[in-house]
Formats: sequence, structure tokens, C-alpha cells
Amino acid sequence: MLRTGIVCVLLLASGPAVAADCVVLLHGLARTAVSMNPMQRALTDAGFETANIDYASRDNTVEELAENVIPEGLNACRAKSSVGQIHFVTHSLGGILLRQYLSMHPISDLGRVVMLGPPNQGSAAVDELREVPGFDWLNGPAGLQLGKGEDSVPLKLGPATFELGVIAGNRTIDPITSSVLENPDDGRVSVEDTKLDGMADFVVVEHSHAFMMRMRRPIDLTIRFLNNGSFAD
Repeated sequence: MLRTGIVCVLLLASGPAVAADCVVLLHGLARTAVSMNPMQRALTDAGFETANIDYASRDNTVEELAENVIPEGLNACRAKSSVGQIHFVTHSLGGILLRQYLSMHPISDLGRVVMLGPPNQGSAAVDELREVPGFDWLNGPAGLQLGKGEDSVPLKLGPATFELGVIAGNRTIDPITSSVLENPDDGRVSVEDTKLDGMADFVVVEHSHAFMMRMRRPIDLTIRFLNNGSFAD
């Protein structure tokens, strides 16, 4: 009888289960979900549910990708039990897909967003290199929409109306592409062009575009922003 009473007291003290927030991870152009695996593992260890979405980034336009990829991530999170808010962590093109989707659809349970290396103001590299043989094959329809010209998707989208933190890189492993970008840059987009009106916080890290999402400091900063809405200690 005593043992039963103790069990009942413990059950009452534990209270209802607390909903865990879920994070949708979106990789960048010509990458796969594998590139976001270190970030996913760290987010899971930090107590978040995760949905690391793989998509064929070179097969369709930004608009077409957004209409397929974002709902897939939302559905994956909502299918998990006891999910609270849904956050997004994006690399490069992934951030533009989210902005495009939000320009057309509200997300009622949207939490915070961290974008790593996003071409929010377009990338001059696209305009300078688009005529190079093989550029369109390597980057696909969406890649050609990430410049600063008339067909730029990022420049047609509005300011952030959600809680956004942007992480920019200032190191490059691609001197050819960097030569057509405003310094400092990460090898694909200048630091200045990652910024977006309405963002809540901004930070620059000493990493390249290709690898920043796998590095310890950007990962730690991402978790800090998702938890606190700020990159500050």
C-alpha cells in the first residue's frame, strides 16, 4: 500500500509533459541534408525535435521549391508528438525558400529563424558568372534567381516579419568567386548582402560559406538564438 502511494505522488508531481520545440533544417544549393547533420545532432542534444529536409535544389525554381520543401518540413515537425513552436535553421538557398514561402503563406506556429550565409540581397557572383559555361547546369533554375538583376527573387521579397538571426561568414576558399564579391565575403555572398531589414540579431563568424553550418561556433550561436532570441552571451 505504501509503495502504491509513493508511485501516485511521483506521478502527480511530474505533471504534464512539456512540448518540445521542433527545428526544420534546410540545406543550401547543390548540397544535401547530410551537410546539416552536425547541426541536427547538436540541436537534438540541446533538446529540440528536428526535421532535416533533403530536396533537389537544382531541379526547380525558388518558387516551386518553396511550395514543396517548406510544407514537407512543417508536416514532419507537426507529425511528432508534443511539438510546440516550429523553428527554422537554414543555409544559403534554404533561407530564401523560407522567405519566399512566408511571402505567400502564414505559419501560425512559426518560432525563431536562423539563416547561415543567406543571399538576402542577392549575390553579385551570380550576375558575374552566369554566362560561364556550366554555371546554369551546376546551379539550376533556383541558382540563377539568386543574383541582383531583374530576375532576383531575394530582392523581390520584403523585410523579416519574424524573429530572425543571421550568421554571415568572412572567410573564403574560393578566390575566383570572391574576386567579384564585395569584401568581406564567404566565397559565395558578401557579408553585407546577408543582412535583411527587420532581423533581430546579426553576427559574423570566421568561416566559409561551404562549411559554416558544420562548425562549432555557428552551431553554438544557432542554439543560443533559438533559445534566447539573441546571439549574445
